[in-house]
Amino acid sequence: MLEDKLLQLYNEMIAVALSKVYNKSDALDAVQEAWVRILTHRESLREEDKFHSWAKVITANAARTINKQSERILPSGDRDLSDDRPSSRDEREILLEIRDLLESLDPRTSALLLYKFYYGYKDQEIAAAWNVPVGTIKARIHRTKRRLQQWMPN
Repeated sequence: MLEDKLLQLYNEMIAVALSKVYNKSDALDAVQEAWVRILTHRESLREEDKFHSWAKVITANAARTINKQSERILPSGDRDLSDDRPSSRDEREILLEIRDLLESLDPRTSALLLYKFYYGYKDQEIAAAWNVPVGTIKARIHRTKRRLQQWMPN
């Protein structure tokens, strides 16, 4: 029971981190840093029932810190952003719209879409990692795609 809750929280923290950073490695670093902060500052949590939200806020802050640090490490002339960031204004607007849509979803669904379409994991791999049937993953993806199509302007 506790392991399931921790695994669910961990997956949600990864989804939060992935929505804030540019690659999976940085997202995992952000989650690791968040756990360190959670464990070292546990006494600052005033309301136990807010632990879940508190952990996700710490994760988002850790991810933002990693973004700031990576921007400082590489001088702008040495950075090739062609793989990470769009080159035109229209592409940036589309990416911001996609990010807004992903953030409007629950963290589990957002993580599912990122794993499937951004990182290219197969349905079977996601199902194995989440300990659910492949059909469940396919159904969630299908339902979410349909819901997102309804939200998107024509």
